[in-house]
Amino acid sequence: MPPFKTTYRVSWVDTDAAQVVHFSNYFRIFEKTEEEMYTQLGLSFNEIRRKYNFWLPRVETFCRFKAPAKFGDILEVSLTIEEIMDKAVKYGFTIINKISEQMVAEGYVVIVVADKKLGHAVSIPKELAEKLETYKKT
Repeated sequence: MPPFKTTYRVSWVDTDAAQVVHFSNYFRIFEKTEEEMYTQLGLSFNEIRRKYNFWLPRVETFCRFKAPAKFGDILEVSLTIEEIMDKAVKYGFTIINKISEQMVAEGYVVIVVADKKLGHAVSIPKELAEKLETYKKT
């Protein structure tokens, strides 16, 4: 399946004194892309929380930086579903500078489905897993 793609314009607040995106902000970009993907699938984080009574904590993250992104750059962020497990999902990300066409960063985030009342991981609902298949890497 093709990845989910969105664009992100680097704001002043994303950068450090050298006007380069601070490394920690790549994880914010990953999460913003994840949020937009769920919206595209017809779900919001609030709806997921209400409908299924769970939240999606991060249990593992990784980012490899390839080239600096700077204030004003337009980035294309791609998200693929790398793996759907019983209680977890691994998202893969790539970020390309749309102007230079250079890869800026790549990484992944592993989330678990955790029941808010029970306080531990639970199986991913079938309906949600089926929606995530839309962007599963083949």
